[in-house]
Amino acid sequence: MKTYQFPEGFLWGGATAANQIEGGYNEGKKGLNVADVLPGGKARYDILTKPGFDFEIKTDQYYPNHEAIDFYHRYKEDIALFAEMGFKAFRMSIAWTRIFPNGDEAEPNEEGLQFYDRVLDELRKHGIEPIVTISHYEMPLHLVKEYGGWRNRQVVTFFERYANTILTRYKDKVKYWMTFNEINSALVMPINGLGFSIEKEEDRYQQTFQAYHHQLVASAIAVKACHEIIPSSQIGCMILFAPVYPYDSNPVNVLHALQEEQIFNYFCGDVQVRGEYPPFMNRYFKEHNIKLEIEEGDLKILKQGTVDYVGFSYYMSRTEKIEKTEDDASEGNIIGGVRNPFLEVSDWGWEIDPVGLRISLNKLYDRYQIPLFVVENGLGAYDKMEKDGSINDDYRIDYLREHIKAMGEAIEDGVDLMGYTSWGCIDMVSMSTGEFSKRYGYIYVDKHDDGSGTLERRRKKSFFWYKDVINTNGEKL
Repeated sequence: MKTYQFPEGFLWGGATAANQIEGGYNEGKKGLNVADVLPGGKARYDILTKPGFDFEIKTDQYYPNHEAIDFYHRYKEDIALFAEMGFKAFRMSIAWTRIFPNGDEAEPNEEGLQFYDRVLDELRKHGIEPIVTISHYEMPLHLVKEYGGWRNRQVVTFFERYANTILTRYKDKVKYWMTFNEINSALVMPINGLGFSIEKEEDRYQQTFQAYHHQLVASAIAVKACHEIIPSSQIGCMILFAPVYPYDSNPVNVLHALQEEQIFNYFCGDVQVRGEYPPFMNRYFKEHNIKLEIEEGDLKILKQGTVDYVGFSYYMSRTEKIEKTEDDASEGNIIGGVRNPFLEVSDWGWEIDPVGLRISLNKLYDRYQIPLFVVENGLGAYDKMEKDGSINDDYRIDYLREHIKAMGEAIEDGVDLMGYTSWGCIDMVSMSTGEFSKRYGYIYVDKHDDGSGTLERRRKKSFFWYKDVINTNGEKL
């Protein structure tokens, strides 16, 4: 088997999100966020993508994020397991509502700040570099209900206060930061990223892109502040990247794939890396009758707040053609497209395309010429515990091996790659479906879709495999 040379200091590790692992949703004076009102089950995806959600907690629904896997109380145990695997880095997020429970307070919640002090200190104790996402799908519910989410310009000020608070508090504990998780995903799931549900289709484009403008300004403000508060820091953006393939060589499908990739994959990244709106958006705004309210100084802020690296998630590619039929449908591709006949699919219908990761790395590096960081990648699957308590997830090992090999090839292609934090290093609540049965982790958590389970942690076969990968810096796959 070919061996790969990963850079010295490569940041091997795993990735999580506060709302999917912490639990303790009403402890430590934490306020409610968007994730706290999302029920579990496959119906969640409809809530995230379709109009009519009321953002209320109902007595007849189960809300898996409320307890999640109880990292809030078990973080020492979990971090010790990450250290046993040899993690160099751990990607985590800070829950905005632990710091500002409603989002618009003048002063932060000290209990919340102290919780993350303890988590960060525990990581440091084990020699694990924290990579902190400032906002990861957990916008304060109060800002959604009272302000209309990111549609409201005032939210920029609230976010700036929150970002400055945590940057200042943790300036000696965190070197690597990211602003908004999968910022471009709001084109498909606006509730998670932008904090509102599109009620009228005719309002979709105007509301979405005005909210994006506010968010992109807020991101640039946070980047500039990070550079000033922590001069040695590196702060990046975070994109959901899925390379778009034309269904065939028909030029109209090739053009359609190009246009889809421009809007979904590159719009947000271009603004955050280059500091200005890309020219292709001018026509898009005109054709969709989008008229942005841009305040004086906004464009200067965007230019001053460009990121140091591009973090991105990679789970699947996407195949597009203009004229689709029912037979073309690809059930699991949550960002659209048609079925690619050359690819296998996961238990949840997500197409598996390791070569697409190499393509993505080359496309992004060719475009931006700054370091890249794969901060999410993994396989959601049903895991079975054997009678002896073992979990033999060879299918996950195979998936991860092929994607790591693709990264190795991209590095040989000349890509500057900082690290790899695979998604869901420990089992947790699925964002898109609210299920526990959709497992990604190297560590099994005894928690089930009905809320039952002991929360016991157990090492899977992939745990020991990934330990060897890290220990050999990617040579032993």
